Amino acid sequence: MAVSHKSSEVIDGRAIKSLVEAQALQSATILGQPGGWAVLVRYGNTERAVAAQRARRARLWRNLSTAAAYVSEELGLPRFEVDTADHRPDAIERKRPDSSERLRRQREAADYDTWFRARAQEGIEAADRGEFVPEDEVRERFARMLGK
Repeated sequence: MAVSHKSSEVIDGRAIKSLVEAQALQSATILGQPGGWAVLVRYGNTERAVAAQRARRARLWRNLSTAAAYVSEELGLPRFEVDTADHRPDAIERKRPDSSERLRRQREAADYDTWFRARAQEGIEAADRGEFVPEDEVRERFARMLGK
């Protein structure tokens, strides 16, 4: 049973938090969708899909375990239904082409941070031992670096 969610059929995070605090949620269903899993919540006579952040469409979780964790931990519902009838995990391509570049930059930043901290620690230890580079030598080194 596929459920299509129009903009009027979603509920945002702020409203869900209010319902959770008021203990007004009656039940939830994790609903298989093309490309992921949607969460439907029931309160009163109303059923709504959890909205994606800053969007008026249903949020999709990539896998069932993260959707289940949301329902049990965030919504406080230890029991819920799972409907797998319309689940097609490969229906939506979710690769992010910038992911590898972002991870490469993160590794470079972490490597630089490690290198920088090691150099700073060496300087601190040298200063603690009373080892200092004379001012004129520092000026000469900078002049050579700047090509003067």
